[in-house]
Amino acid sequence: MIPICLVTGFLGSGKTTLLRRIIEQHRDEKIVYLVNEFSPLDIDGALLAQGEDDVIAIPGGSIFCTCLVTQFVGHLQQIPERFHTDDEPVEGVVIEASGIANPMVIEQMLRETGLDGTYELASIVSIVDPGSLPKLVHTLPNLRAQIEAADAVLVNKIDLFPAEDVDATEGIVRGTNPDATIVRTIRCGADLDLFGGARVRGLSGEYAVYVDPNPNYARYAVAFDGPVDLAELRAQLDSCRDELYRAKGVVPTEAGLFQVDVSEAGITAERVGDAAGEPALVLIARSERHGRVAALVARLQRPERG
Repeated sequence: MIPICLVTGFLGSGKTTLLRRIIEQHRDEKIVYLVNEFSPLDIDGALLAQGEDDVIAIPGGSIFCTCLVTQFVGHLQQIPERFHTDDEPVEGVVIEASGIANPMVIEQMLRETGLDGTYELASIVSIVDPGSLPKLVHTLPNLRAQIEAADAVLVNKIDLFPAEDVDATEGIVRGTNPDATIVRTIRCGADLDLFGGARVRGLSGEYAVYVDPNPNYARYAVAFDGPVDLAELRAQLDSCRDELYRAKGVVPTEAGLFQVDVSEAGITAERVGDAAGEPALVLIARSERHGRVAALVARLQRPERG
């Protein structure tokens, strides 16, 4: 049996940061990483795949939605044949679910597809942050479901928020899932047992019929045909902060490629290598309020020419 570690967490909570840590800590093990993104473009998968052969990307929705579940199941079916060898068997699969995913259906999915004969669900790790959870847990029910399903919950980014916000976030987690192990982390620094806790959890849920049934989100994707002014872009993104859930991507500048990341914790821009993938920026905004985001996307798609 191949053990699975499922990683969940809202947009910008730190899932990709955790996967980077796991990749670094388990380089000597044969682990396959399956990265699911709500955004229409593969950003995280391309960044994680730098130097890694065992990363599979599934962008464009949730693997627990009818829109992507068939593709998700197909990848799981192919992993043993594609990656397993007699000299180097697959030792585990780490799945990063999209930020809007409801993971309650995963045990049922494994049973219905017969994949429970190949895989065992070893651990579910949920990541939350004090910037988004207290604001959104009562309006976005999938955030609560992610906590309810978890064996361990990382209260992440504790260095970026006041102590009272961190305490409030941990209180929400404890009230939602009193049996979960709670770990306060900075940049997802935690010692986790990824594959040691296989058991039947009795989770119950249904596949989402639509990727965003309510809808709660407006999604945009921008491709670049030339360098942008990074300082100006940061200022424009900052002006949209109250409308944005998330923005991330690889942006071309005169100084090279930069990974831009916008979440409730702030805006960062870090230099990345040329192998980071095609320059593109994805933005996920509040469906009921995204006029400034739409205007920014229009400017980026039709830049002024000198």
